[in-house]
Amino acid sequence: MITCGALVIYKNKPAIVKDQTDGKFSISLQNGEQVKVRDKDIEVIHSGPVNNFNEIERNSPAVSAVREAWELLSGESASLSLKDLAGFICNEYTPSSAYAAYCALKDGLYFCGSIDSVLPRSRDYVAAEESKRAAVRLESGERMQFLDRLKACLKNPANNKLLPEDARYLQDIEALAFGKSIKSRTMRDLTLSETPEDAHFLLLKTGFWTGMVNPHPSRFGVSLSSASVCPAPPPEEPRRDLCRLPAFAIDSPWSNDPDDAVSAETEDGKNFLYVHVADPAASISFDSLAEKEARDRGATLYLPEGAVRMLAQEAIPMFALGLSEKSFALTFKMTIDKDGAVLDTEIFPSVVKVRRMTYEEADRVMDTDKGEDHTDASALRALFSLSRKIYNRRAAYGAVNIDLPDVHITVENEKIEVTPIIDYRSSFLVKECMIAAGEGAGNWAAAKGLPFPYISQEVEIQGKITDGFAGSMQLRKCMRPRTLSVKPGRHQGLGLDTYTQVTSPLRRYTDLLAHIQIRSFLRGNKTLSPDDVSARLGFSEAGTAAAVHAERASENHWKMVYLSDKKDSVWDAVATENKGSRWAVIIPRLALEAQVSLQRDVTPNDRVKLILKSANIAKGEAVFTQRV
Repeated sequence: MITCGALVIYKNKPAIVKDQTDGKFSISLQNGEQVKVRDKDIEVIHSGPVNNFNEIERNSPAVSAVREAWELLSGESASLSLKDLAGFICNEYTPSSAYAAYCALKDGLYFCGSIDSVLPRSRDYVAAEESKRAAVRLESGERMQFLDRLKACLKNPANNKLLPEDARYLQDIEALAFGKSIKSRTMRDLTLSETPEDAHFLLLKTGFWTGMVNPHPSRFGVSLSSASVCPAPPPEEPRRDLCRLPAFAIDSPWSNDPDDAVSAETEDGKNFLYVHVADPAASISFDSLAEKEARDRGATLYLPEGAVRMLAQEAIPMFALGLSEKSFALTFKMTIDKDGAVLDTEIFPSVVKVRRMTYEEADRVMDTDKGEDHTDASALRALFSLSRKIYNRRAAYGAVNIDLPDVHITVENEKIEVTPIIDYRSSFLVKECMIAAGEGAGNWAAAKGLPFPYISQEVEIQGKITDGFAGSMQLRKCMRPRTLSVKPGRHQGLGLDTYTQVTSPLRRYTDLLAHIQIRSFLRGNKTLSPDDVSARLGFSEAGTAAAVHAERASENHWKMVYLSDKKDSVWDAVATENKGSRWAVIIPRLALEAQVSLQRDVTPNDRVKLILKSANIAKGEAVFTQRV
């Protein structure tokens, strides 16, 4: 019978029975809460009377007393009651000893069972559990010491006393910083926000990481290993021999995977532009292992630390242009009229003899009037003339020209170099030839009803656009995200009614997809349906987007690392937009955008001097003030 004042257990917690009404008992919990329960919801461990909880917590037995009771009972096979256990532990049966016995039972080290049937644990179990608990206590103590060292280090990094073995306790912070986890016990213990940025900041402040650790690719889930499946070499097949044409693969000095070259020719009063493109689709077919791997990645990942390739590294020498005396290519031959329009396009496999050049070298050769480079100079000037016509036509049809500074960043042996990218005439030449190839290929595919990855883009220009960097920043805001579709659509940004990309099949999956579709058509094989092309585009876009985000975040990371030891350095900047009390500015030398308070009246495109006050690597932010 349950009486008032009895000590009971409710949901594994002690409670005191206060009264009984209508078949239910009113009990009082340790936190002062009153609860009405049924008799089956509680277990009586002492009939009482108990007036308050202080009575049951008085004279708690030592752990040794519980162990001694177990020693006496060890080996016994018969069960005992909780009342008997209280007698063995405390030599009496009171509310206090009953609760002590219950706690020993619930602890589970020496006893198990229920209130009505208590059994002593085996010696083997107790020995193993005692060893396990000792290790946990030791670990807990060591962890507390680590947290004390970490707190001291965060308070004063100069007093860093972290130990090499502390690395194990920082693993959850690393996982958070790398974006591999969304939680960190250690960050919670320090009452810090569980964000990748705060985790990154802590790792930098403690010196466990240096700025040389770039966590951004991992955060975006991109692989840091190049593709592993190498396609077969190009097969023997008929190819048109174009070795008679001077062909130029013009690129930056750091490029080592040239996948396009250009030629020009005039015949019977017609101007022909040839864009020769690497031909991996000669070997790579739909749903091959190499195609699937490229589809997963979406694009080659270009990081300041190096390239992570969409196709296996071993494929580059087989397909890149100009790495041997003769190269296999897929050539896009376009007829260009006097106004720069692409009249018609022919696509065919070819053999070309390619000369590799940097942009700087190509500009120098263009200015050559005699000597061994004279033939190349004439060919390059002809290409430049065509590129001007192509651009002028696009501009007349509303093409948007955004001209903002850019830089190339390299990281090698913990040395960071930030090199401004110069606008050469030959870089303009190459850009226009590649755009013409995209227009020509798009028109070719549309005319043949071939499902193809077309690219369109809307532009919403509102208000007057100013000149210079300020105007380019305005225009950038007017550009809507591009759209990939199997249906042709106007690309307002380029001033074209039809556009695709076909000139980088070693670097972009959409270009490779277009090439495989072209190759299948030219060979008379089955091509992909619109739904198949659309599905592949959708699948690859996730990888492409991740690569783009990882590249941008990584470039900004290395800019911050580059600036981290340059406090109080002075930088030239250009004001681009007033934002109330602050101005948006761009620093051309770094291609870095920032917001600063300017102390004098300025207008868009005014040049100002800035002083670097800090560079926060973890947040990816630099703080500048105006040098007055």
